[in-house]
Amino acid sequence: MKKGIFIYLAIIVSALSMQSCVTDYVVAKPSFYNKEYKSEANINNDDKQLERNKKELINSFTSINHQNELAKNKSNSNRSAIERAIRHSKFIDGLLTEAESYLGTPYRLGGNSRSGIDCSAFVLSVFGAVAGLNLPRVAASQAHEGYSINKDELQKGDLLFFSRGSRVSHVGIVYDVTSDGDVKFIHASTSKGVMVSSLNTDSYWGNRFRFAKRILDEDFSSQDNQANN
Repeated sequence: MKKGIFIYLAIIVSALSMQSCVTDYVVAKPSFYNKEYKSEANINNDDKQLERNKKELINSFTSINHQNELAKNKSNSNRSAIERAIRHSKFIDGLLTEAESYLGTPYRLGGNSRSGIDCSAFVLSVFGAVAGLNLPRVAASQAHEGYSINKDELQKGDLLFFSRGSRVSHVGIVYDVTSDGDVKFIHASTSKGVMVSSLNTDSYWGNRFRFAKRILDEDFSSQDNQANN
């Protein structure tokens, strides 16, 4: 009898143990579930990183395009400045060629032709023929035209004004500025007519030099070029 009871209890305990194991097996979270969850998190992080990389790539393209546009604008600006300088240089060369055509013309006070001309009429004739400017007749009045420049800023085509006292009495056109700073100018002198002199080595003119003016600049040359076109 007791043996039968023990057998019966053993069967019940075994049955309960098996049920507990089955229950644990069913409700237990699969070992790969955590791994799968972590994998989805990594995917989300990868998507975010890809999105960041995409934005950075787009921004880099935008930056490159902006830099290319700036470089293009700078190149166009530089090219425009070079073209302006070339036009101005050619314009001044034309002015000096006209002035050279008067070399040897005798001086005559009040004269305004190639048979005899004074300093202000010489300047008036040259600037009128090439630039179409109607400058005042006398040097003292011409001195009020344009804008003042320093001696170390002189360029071809600038005007030099001289005097023996307080009143301007002579004018010449800058003909050349050498590499060592010597300023040569073309003018109608009372002694030799239209000639080229040096502001630096000729003490007579060097002592009487008062100031310089610029009548023609790159803006004027560009406007004149457009008008001719």
